[in-house]
Amino acid sequence: MRILLVEDEPKVASFIKKGLEEQSYEVDQAYDGNFGLKMALQNEYDLVILDIILPHMSGLEVCQAVRKKKSQVPILMLTALGSTDDKITGLDAGADDYLTKPFEFKELLARLRALTRRSGDNGGGEKLSIADLEMDLGSKTVTRGGKPINLTAREFALLHYLLRNRGRVVSRIDITENVWETSFDTGSNVIDVYINFLRKKIDKGFPGKLIHTLVGMGYVLKEDDA
Repeated sequence: MRILLVEDEPKVASFIKKGLEEQSYEVDQAYDGNFGLKMALQNEYDLVILDIILPHMSGLEVCQAVRKKKSQVPILMLTALGSTDDKITGLDAGADDYLTKPFEFKELLARLRALTRRSGDNGGGEKLSIADLEMDLGSKTVTRGGKPINLTAREFALLHYLLRNRGRVVSRIDITENVWETSFDTGSNVIDVYINFLRKKIDKGFPGKLIHTLVGMGYVLKEDDA
Protein backbone atom coordinates (compact mmCIF):
# COMPACT_ATOMS: atom_id res chain seq x y z
CA MET A 1 0.00 0.00 0.00
CA ARG A 2 1.41 3.37 -1.05
CA ILE A 3 0.96 6.43 1.15
CA LEU A 4 1.88 10.08 0.59
CA LEU A 5 2.95 11.89 3.76
CA VAL A 6 2.97 15.70 3.59
CA GLU A 7 4.44 17.00 6.85
CA ASP A 8 6.96 19.83 7.36
CA GLU A 9 8.10 18.97 10.90
CA PRO A 10 11.12 16.64 10.42
CA LYS A 11 10.73 14.80 13.75
CA VAL A 12 7.01 14.19 13.25
CA ALA A 13 7.53 13.15 9.62
CA SER A 14 10.34 10.76 10.56
CA PHE A 15 8.25 9.24 13.38
CA ILE A 16 5.29 8.60 11.08
CA LYS A 17 7.33 7.39 8.11
CA LYS A 18 9.40 4.96 10.20
CA GLY A 19 6.32 3.57 11.94
CA LEU A 20 4.41 3.06 8.68
CA GLU A 21 7.35 1.40 6.95
CA GLU A 22 7.66 -0.99 9.89
CA GLN A 23 4.04 -1.92 9.14
CA SER A 24 5.03 -2.63 5.50
CA TYR A 25 3.52 0.53 4.03
CA GLU A 26 5.39 2.26 1.19
CA VAL A 27 5.74 5.95 2.09
CA ASP A 28 6.58 8.92 -0.14
CA GLN A 29 7.30 12.17 1.64
CA ALA A 30 6.93 15.89 0.95
CA TYR A 31 7.85 18.76 3.27
CA ASP A 32 5.81 21.58 1.78
CA GLY A 33 2.39 22.11 0.24
CA ASN A 34 3.47 22.80 -3.32
CA PHE A 35 5.59 19.66 -3.64
CA GLY A 36 2.97 17.62 -1.80
CA LEU A 37 0.29 18.67 -4.29
CA LYS A 38 2.57 17.91 -7.24
CA MET A 39 3.28 14.41 -5.92
CA ALA A 40 -0.39 13.75 -5.13
CA LEU A 41 -1.47 14.65 -8.65
CA GLN A 42 1.37 12.95 -10.51
CA ASN A 43 1.28 9.62 -8.65
CA GLU A 44 -1.32 7.10 -7.54
CA TYR A 45 -1.67 6.72 -3.78
CA ASP A 46 -3.90 4.57 -1.62
CA LEU A 47 -4.04 7.32 1.00
CA VAL A 48 -2.69 10.81 1.72
CA ILE A 49 -1.65 12.02 5.20
CA LEU A 50 -1.69 15.80 5.14
CA ASP A 51 -0.67 18.33 7.77
CA ILE A 52 -2.73 21.54 7.83
CA ILE A 53 0.07 24.03 8.49
CA LEU A 54 2.62 23.75 5.67
CA PRO A 55 5.09 26.09 3.94
CA HIS A 56 4.12 27.72 0.62
CA MET A 57 0.64 26.19 0.43
CA SER A 58 -1.57 25.16 3.34
CA GLY A 59 -2.84 21.64 3.81
CA LEU A 60 -6.39 22.93 3.33
CA GLU A 61 -5.46 24.35 -0.08
CA VAL A 62 -3.66 21.13 -1.04
CA CYS A 63 -6.69 19.09 0.00
CA GLN A 64 -9.08 21.23 -2.04
CA ALA A 65 -6.83 21.03 -5.11
CA VAL A 66 -6.45 17.24 -4.82
CA ARG A 67 -10.22 16.82 -4.45
CA LYS A 68 -10.83 18.63 -7.75
CA LYS A 69 -8.76 16.00 -9.56
CA LYS A 70 -9.05 12.88 -7.39
CA SER A 71 -12.32 12.75 -5.51
CA GLN A 72 -11.91 9.21 -4.15
CA VAL A 73 -8.39 9.08 -2.66
CA PRO A 74 -8.72 8.99 1.15
CA ILE A 75 -7.17 11.99 2.92
CA LEU A 76 -6.31 12.02 6.62
CA MET A 77 -5.63 15.50 7.98
CA LEU A 78 -3.19 16.09 10.83
CA THR A 79 -3.78 19.20 12.91
CA ALA A 80 -2.48 20.87 16.01
CA LEU A 81 -5.68 22.92 15.98
CA GLY A 82 -7.96 20.95 18.24
CA SER A 83 -11.28 22.80 18.26
CA THR A 84 -14.32 21.31 16.57
CA ASP A 85 -14.53 24.31 14.21
CA ASP A 86 -10.92 23.77 13.11
CA LYS A 87 -11.57 20.09 12.45
CA ILE A 88 -14.74 20.86 10.51
CA THR A 89 -12.80 23.33 8.37
CA GLY A 90 -10.51 20.47 7.37
CA LEU A 91 -13.42 18.15 6.64
CA ASP A 92 -15.11 20.90 4.65
CA ALA A 93 -11.98 21.18 2.50
CA GLY A 94 -12.48 17.53 1.52
CA ALA A 95 -10.58 15.54 4.16
CA ASP A 96 -12.05 12.16 5.11
CA ASP A 97 -10.82 12.16 8.68
CA TYR A 98 -8.63 14.13 11.08
CA LEU A 99 -6.22 13.40 13.87
CA THR A 100 -5.17 15.98 16.44
CA LYS A 101 -1.51 16.26 17.43
CA PRO A 102 -0.09 14.82 19.60
CA PHE A 103 -1.48 11.37 18.89
CA GLU A 104 -0.59 7.76 19.60
CA PHE A 105 0.74 5.85 16.60
CA LYS A 106 -1.75 3.02 17.13
CA GLU A 107 -4.57 5.58 16.69
CA LEU A 108 -3.05 6.70 13.38
CA LEU A 109 -2.88 3.07 12.22
CA ALA A 110 -6.51 2.48 13.20
CA ARG A 111 -7.63 5.51 11.18
CA LEU A 112 -5.58 4.43 8.16
CA ARG A 113 -6.96 0.90 8.24
CA ALA A 114 -10.53 2.15 8.46
CA LEU A 115 -10.07 4.57 5.55
CA THR A 116 -8.28 2.14 3.26
CA ARG A 117 -10.68 -0.70 4.09
CA ARG A 118 -13.63 1.47 3.08
CA SER A 119 -12.02 2.73 -0.10
CA GLY A 120 -10.77 -0.73 -1.09
CA ASP A 121 -14.13 -2.50 -0.79
CA ASN A 122 -15.44 -2.73 -4.34
CA GLY A 123 -18.58 -4.64 -3.41
CA GLY A 124 -18.10 -7.04 -6.31
CA GLY A 125 -19.80 -4.62 -8.72
CA GLU A 126 -22.97 -4.45 -6.62
CA LYS A 127 -25.34 -1.54 -7.15
CA LEU A 128 -27.48 0.09 -4.46
CA SER A 129 -30.33 2.47 -5.15
CA ILE A 130 -33.28 4.40 -3.80
CA ALA A 131 -35.61 6.49 -5.95
CA ASP A 132 -33.37 7.91 -8.72
CA LEU A 133 -30.18 7.70 -6.65
CA GLU A 134 -27.78 4.90 -7.59
CA MET A 135 -24.41 3.81 -6.18
CA ASP A 136 -22.14 1.48 -8.14
CA LEU A 137 -19.74 -0.16 -5.68
CA GLY A 138 -17.56 -1.57 -8.43
CA SER A 139 -16.81 1.71 -10.20
CA LYS A 140 -17.18 3.83 -7.01
CA THR A 141 -19.65 6.12 -8.77
CA VAL A 142 -22.87 7.77 -7.63
CA THR A 143 -25.59 9.27 -9.81
CA ARG A 144 -28.95 10.86 -9.19
CA GLY A 145 -31.36 11.18 -12.07
CA GLY A 146 -28.45 10.09 -14.28
CA LYS A 147 -26.31 13.03 -13.13
CA PRO A 148 -22.86 12.10 -11.74
CA ILE A 149 -22.22 13.16 -8.13
CA ASN A 150 -18.63 13.49 -6.91
CA LEU A 151 -18.11 12.31 -3.34
CA THR A 152 -15.04 12.07 -1.13
CA ALA A 153 -14.12 8.62 0.20
CA ARG A 154 -15.73 9.41 3.55
CA GLU A 155 -18.91 10.81 1.97
CA PHE A 156 -19.08 7.70 -0.21
CA ALA A 157 -18.73 5.45 2.86
CA LEU A 158 -21.45 7.38 4.71
CA LEU A 159 -23.87 7.19 1.78
CA HIS A 160 -23.04 3.49 1.39
CA TYR A 161 -24.02 2.90 5.03
CA LEU A 162 -27.25 4.86 4.64
CA LEU A 163 -28.14 2.93 1.49
CA ARG A 164 -27.45 -0.38 3.21
CA ASN A 165 -29.87 0.73 5.91
CA ARG A 166 -32.37 2.59 3.72
CA GLY A 167 -35.71 2.98 5.43
CA ARG A 168 -34.14 2.39 8.84
CA VAL A 169 -33.33 5.10 11.38
CA VAL A 170 -29.59 5.13 12.22
CA SER A 171 -28.23 7.03 15.19
CA ARG A 172 -25.06 9.12 15.33
CA ILE A 173 -23.47 6.32 17.37
CA ASP A 174 -24.39 3.78 14.65
CA ILE A 175 -22.77 5.99 12.02
CA THR A 176 -19.65 6.64 14.10
CA GLU A 177 -19.07 2.95 14.79
CA ASN A 178 -19.80 1.73 11.26
CA VAL A 179 -18.45 4.50 9.05
CA TRP A 180 -15.62 5.97 11.12
CA GLU A 181 -14.98 2.78 13.13
CA THR A 182 -13.88 4.97 16.01
CA SER A 183 -15.47 7.35 18.50
CA PHE A 184 -15.83 11.12 18.66
CA ASP A 185 -16.11 13.54 21.52
CA THR A 186 -19.80 13.47 22.44
CA GLY A 187 -19.89 17.23 21.88
CA SER A 188 -18.62 16.93 18.31
CA ASN A 189 -20.99 17.64 15.43
CA VAL A 190 -18.86 15.98 12.76
CA ILE A 191 -21.61 13.51 11.85
CA ASP A 192 -24.09 16.37 11.36
CA VAL A 193 -21.56 18.19 9.20
CA TYR A 194 -21.10 15.17 6.94
CA ILE A 195 -24.83 14.63 6.66
CA ASN A 196 -25.09 18.25 5.52
CA PHE A 197 -22.31 17.67 2.97
CA LEU A 198 -24.28 14.73 1.57
CA ARG A 199 -27.55 16.67 1.54
CA LYS A 200 -25.99 19.42 -0.53
CA LYS A 201 -24.77 16.87 -3.06
CA ILE A 202 -27.61 14.37 -3.36
CA ASP A 203 -30.70 16.38 -2.36
CA LYS A 204 -30.10 20.01 -3.31
CA GLY A 205 -31.49 20.76 -6.76
CA PHE A 206 -33.26 17.41 -7.08
CA PRO A 207 -36.98 16.71 -6.68
CA GLY A 208 -37.76 14.75 -3.55
CA LYS A 209 -35.61 14.82 -0.41
CA LEU A 210 -33.92 11.52 0.49
CA ILE A 211 -32.01 12.23 3.72
CA HIS A 212 -34.32 12.92 6.66
CA THR A 213 -33.54 13.92 10.25
CA LEU A 214 -35.50 12.49 13.16
CA VAL A 215 -34.80 14.82 16.05
CA GLY A 216 -33.32 12.99 19.02
CA MET A 217 -33.10 9.72 17.07
CA GLY A 218 -30.84 10.06 14.05
CA TYR A 219 -31.17 9.94 10.27
CA VAL A 220 -33.01 7.86 7.71
CA LEU A 221 -32.58 7.53 3.96
CA LYS A 222 -36.02 7.21 2.38
CA GLU A 223 -38.23 8.72 -0.26
CA ASP A 224 -40.46 11.63 0.73
CA ASP A 225 -43.79 10.47 2.10
CA ALA A 226 -46.51 10.76 -0.46
